[in-house]
Amino acid sequence: MWSWTEVLSWNVVTMDPSCGRSFMQVLCEKYSPENFPYRRGPGAGVHVPPGPQVSPMKDRLNLPSILVINSCGINCAGDESEIAAFCSHVSELDLSGNKLDDWEEVSKIVSSVPQLQFLNLSSNPLHLSVLGRSCAGTFASIRKLVLNNCKASWETVHTLLMELPELEELFLCLNDYNTVLCSPVCYRSLKLLHITDNNLQDWSEIRKLGTMFPCLDTLVLANNNLSKIEDSEESLPRLFPKLRSISLHKAGLNSWRDIEKLNALPKLEEVRLLGIPLVEPYTTEERRKLVIARLPSVSKLNGSVVTDGEREDSERFFLRYYMNLPKEDVPLRYQELVTKYGKLEPLVEVDLRPQNKANVYIHFEEKVETMSIRLDQTVAEFKKQLKNLVQLSTNNMRLYFLDHEAPFGPEEMKSSTRRLHSYNVHDGDKFYVEPKIK
Repeated sequence: MWSWTEVLSWNVVTMDPSCGRSFMQVLCEKYSPENFPYRRGPGAGVHVPPGPQVSPMKDRLNLPSILVINSCGINCAGDESEIAAFCSHVSELDLSGNKLDDWEEVSKIVSSVPQLQFLNLSSNPLHLSVLGRSCAGTFASIRKLVLNNCKASWETVHTLLMELPELEELFLCLNDYNTVLCSPVCYRSLKLLHITDNNLQDWSEIRKLGTMFPCLDTLVLANNNLSKIEDSEESLPRLFPKLRSISLHKAGLNSWRDIEKLNALPKLEEVRLLGIPLVEPYTTEERRKLVIARLPSVSKLNGSVVTDGEREDSERFFLRYYMNLPKEDVPLRYQELVTKYGKLEPLVEVDLRPQNKANVYIHFEEKVETMSIRLDQTVAEFKKQLKNLVQLSTNNMRLYFLDHEAPFGPEEMKSSTRRLHSYNVHDGDKFYVEPKIK
């Protein structure tokens, strides 16, 4: 059996220079004992116990079952027998951000990792090659496939889907799609589809996704400029019969009618609707309440759980929000909520802001004057205001406050920095000014 140094040297020396950096070369470099120390007994380093979660090769590096080898310049596989020897236990592999531009090279890697279930190929230029059926067959065990920013054509996607009978999650973000190429075949294994940051504007393209993936549980359409939901309440349940979660974040929806159509999806529980033009004119609180009231079956909105209390508050808010509109402008949901709660009275508006001004009486000598005073000013500032009225300097002035509702006598206002509102001053209260006795 070769030593680790021999394995590393073999991969560096024997690799075809025209091939660039191979998967096997990078694997050896990244997980070498110098860069990824380990131990089998007492001493320094990372202990990787033997077992099904680590590489079965003795006297060599034990690799974890989840490998992240992203942005390493990989553009080919390297020796397949070595990949198989090291990676027969690996279940997840992240190869994003490399230079893989040939599906054949990816196939060599995947075929040498028989337990592989998760594969991330994001940001590799794989659109530069054509994927054949035989090559795609090596991906058969994959359950989660990430093809973000690969610019993979729909023909390539369909070729993969035909050969991945157990695929459950597919990521097709940032691929510049403005249409969807429909397939005559339904792929019933797929439960989650991320197709964000493309340019799918027409609902007819989304309809194709429902036709191809009838068992979708989660559909993420964020950052597509989708303008409307064109299917009716009768056809939507047939299109997405099992859809539990949908994200329309930053879609182009501009009608409440489109939001209300989501009620037709029989399994829908979770919705994301941030950043759509329809809700921009409303406050954050209004947006959430008006959406919750319209979607009675949704239990999570924009990532936050909708409690029973929040739902009732939202529905009551909805009733009061639309209660004074003409009948023809009232949403259909309004009558449903009237049946549930009855007609509500408008809320009484209570201004809880502290009083800013008061009309008070100023007593000095034998005179009484009325004055409107600011309550946010300090006692020192108030004395300056009184100076001309009572013909006393502020230093020669003693000021007393009498609350007309208080049972006690006047209180001398000794603290020059205290503000008047802290005395609980109201209209009709009295102030007494006297000169200091020398």
